[in-house]
Amino acid sequence: MIKRYSRKELTDIWSEENKYKIWLDVEIAAAQAMEKLDQIPKGVSSIVRKKARINVKRIHQIESKVKHDVIAFLTSITEKAGIKARYLHLGMTSSDVVDTSFNIQLVQSGKFILKDIDQILKVLKKQSKKYKFTPCIGRSHGIHAEPITFGLKLASFYEEFKRNRERLVHAIDQISTCAISGAVGTFANVNPNVEKYVAKKLGLKVEPISTQIIPRDRHAFYFSVLGIIAGSVERVAIEIRHLQRSEVYELQEYFSKSQKGSSAMPHKKNPILSENLTGLARMVRSTVVPALENIALWHERDISHSSVERNIGPDANITLDFALTRLAVVLDNMIVYPKKMLENLNLTKGLIFSQEVMLELTKTGITREKSYNLVQGYAKKCFAENLDLLNIIQSDKLIMSKISIKKLKSIFNYSKHFKNVNLIFKRVFK
Repeated sequence: MIKRYSRKELTDIWSEENKYKIWLDVEIAAAQAMEKLDQIPKGVSSIVRKKARINVKRIHQIESKVKHDVIAFLTSITEKAGIKARYLHLGMTSSDVVDTSFNIQLVQSGKFILKDIDQILKVLKKQSKKYKFTPCIGRSHGIHAEPITFGLKLASFYEEFKRNRERLVHAIDQISTCAISGAVGTFANVNPNVEKYVAKKLGLKVEPISTQIIPRDRHAFYFSVLGIIAGSVERVAIEIRHLQRSEVYELQEYFSKSQKGSSAMPHKKNPILSENLTGLARMVRSTVVPALENIALWHERDISHSSVERNIGPDANITLDFALTRLAVVLDNMIVYPKKMLENLNLTKGLIFSQEVMLELTKTGITREKSYNLVQGYAKKCFAENLDLLNIIQSDKLIMSKISIKKLKSIFNYSKHFKNVNLIFKRVFK
């Protein structure tokens, strides 16, 4: 990933130095197990641990000749660790090292992303409670519907990210497996107890059955969850972008004193961070289909998945981590305009109470269809002529014979719409 959309914590995880360090950890753990089983001489693992050095440049030099990254890695380690390093990798296959290490990188990344989600939940909880009873218009199809509160809108995002957290915890668990089973996964040349030892040593679980690789449905699930989380990021970002439009302007991203919005128009304050988040979400989601396609490999293995994972592994995790971190900052620093929310709420002059008028008419014995058509007719007239719904309804003799003026006026207020806000908040913020 480019530095512009990367945080050091995640780029470090996906650096070649860290990858080869994990490879070395896997090899040393396997050697320790083999020593305990008297398959290799005692002291091999400690000597390798003491003398081995990760030299990425040297590994690349060797790989350019042998055309095999794991062999190049093992050769470079032997050059530093000495003759005893020849016992490394005994009975193992390349995927034992590569797949187990890849899973460790995914777990490391997933744990950082969990922290990112926790920060978003913290911010959303704070902002939800702050704007718990701040009235604003609810919209469906982009059109004014009925009143809600801004706190409810934020609480909806909070609940979604709670689900995302649960999904990611499960996805991390799915990917936390280790395979040290040798060529085609039969343990023909490696003791199953080696796999068991390595898994425990590295904080993983034994893969119940591998071919020559760890099954890629696990990885597909992990990347699918990242894609879902990215979708949630975009959902919030699009809401912010809409609400910052000039004709809406119920909130805006924080705009610093020295910030510039446009090279041409000095008046501009653009929701650039939310727009950026929309783009980053697309990038994360673009990794899901390749991950799904990696499930179906030839027989016990091929390497068609390898090039895919070298790209989507770092890209998806680094990008999502950056996006979540940015979203937390946007939510924490957004500027909310309650007066503008109230102004927009009243924009349609009472049309948002049409359902309650209709329902009240049905209670008096008028059919729902007739009640709907009656209210809809007046609503259309109000919308077309910029009239107040309450005023025009009062001129209808049939309606006024069914609903008292006191009852009618009581319909045209927000209190009924907010009576269950506390109940909803108790459900969300248990």
